[in-house]
Amino acid sequence: MPAQFILNLFIALLWVLFQDEEVFRFETFVAGFIVGIAIVFLMRRFFGGRFYLHRLLSVIKLIFIFIWELVLSSAVVIKQIVSPKIDIEPGIFKYETVLKGEWEVPTLALLLTLTPGSVVMEVTPEGNAFYIHAMDINRYRGDLERSLKRFEKAIMEVTR
Repeated sequence: MPAQFILNLFIALLWVLFQDEEVFRFETFVAGFIVGIAIVFLMRRFFGGRFYLHRLLSVIKLIFIFIWELVLSSAVVIKQIVSPKIDIEPGIFKYETVLKGEWEVPTLALLLTLTPGSVVMEVTPEGNAFYIHAMDINRYRGDLERSLKRFEKAIMEVTR
């Protein structure tokens, strides 16, 4: 993937040189970069990997998934706070993850901790399971596990 990006920069610089302008114009470089994206996309099968902008789109998708989960879990927490009688059963459960590595596991733990209503208390030494404290374990454990699966899938798209 770095080779694709470097080739794209090279195409953009060639584009600027072929325009033969007296001064360097950023607009010309951006136009060359866009042309380079198209050329590298057409040549991607020669590089043997994914197209390098696919990872950027995956990061944007992960950000939107996080924002959506943040809004949903905030609504649940606000509903519990505003209700006159708090009817929750906090609890701890173990969640086995398919993620591995020093980037994937902490990313999942941080994303889950940042969403209201749940906290990752501990990661096992092997790094394949979390102990999670949920605000209302009986009512929202299924929703929380679906969120975790969605986060895992998006993280794997970014890192693999």
